[in-house]
Amino acid sequence: MALSILIVGATGNTGRAVTRTLAKLLQSNKALDENRILALTRSSNSPVARELARLPRVEVIEQNWVEITADWLREHEVARAFIASHNEPNQFAEESTFYVNALGANVKYVVRISTTAANVRPDCPAYYPRQHWAIEALLDSPEFNKLKWTSLQPNIFSPLIMSPAAKFIKKYRESREQDTLRLMLSEDAPVGIIDPDEIGIIAAYLLAQHDISVHHKAKYVLNGPEDITGRQLVRMIERHIGAPVKDVSYEDVSFIDMIYDYQYAGTKQSKNVIYSIKSAPETAWEGKCSTSTTSKEIMTIAAPKRTPADVLKTLLDG
Repeated sequence: MALSILIVGATGNTGRAVTRTLAKLLQSNKALDENRILALTRSSNSPVARELARLPRVEVIEQNWVEITADWLREHEVARAFIASHNEPNQFAEESTFYVNALGANVKYVVRISTTAANVRPDCPAYYPRQHWAIEALLDSPEFNKLKWTSLQPNIFSPLIMSPAAKFIKKYRESREQDTLRLMLSEDAPVGIIDPDEIGIIAAYLLAQHDISVHHKAKYVLNGPEDITGRQLVRMIERHIGAPVKDVSYEDVSFIDMIYDYQYAGTKQSKNVIYSIKSAPETAWEGKCSTSTTSKEIMTIAAPKRTPADVLKTLLDG
């Protein structure tokens, strides 16, 4: 059986681009020409899963990644893996279990998705960046020396920032009415938002590297090609609707209330923990998340190209 490159969440935000890009790269990569791609999904019948299954050397498998054991990894001869974990409060327990099993199964290399670099620290007020910090500390420990790894620390995903703008524009075009425009961005601080597909492309290039040792223990900061501020986004919207935006709420994280009400209120999760997410954008509002923080290595691996205007156009056309 050929060695496998495992893609956890192959039909997700970043996993789709990882799988598509890696399938192309393997066709011209002699060092990995015997490898296959195991694309994990919750449903092999979804449109994206069916599309991925048609790619060369891609095998789509229904498998819950948190239940993967060392025996499973050995059985499928997994040599490299990509993982974009959930950010639920039990992330550390489940993601670290995967790495313990990967170490035991002699997996050689893992590329993982972290979060905004300025937040990955032990004293971050938001809970989920602390989990990413803890995962990176675990992987950096001597006990994990045999498992090579790279952690990608992407800035805010561009659809999260641009979707409210697209919805505002679409509603105005239909009704000529305006609600309050609620933006997570501050009015003035530049932020290098990044498209999830471009994160996946970078991950694919790393997984296809012949010499992975140069990227071992690397924590690469990922941003898009251009900064954007809240004021610039408002001006962009006004150009699309041909009218001034009447009411803007900057630094707006009220959507967290809705997330709690719909996703967590009926669970045993701590409201205090979930609401700590509201503090996550503070580093962006402080100007710490601009394109100037992008790791120089990323520009040579696969420099991001999709601008905020490109993302908005895609959302409007969709």
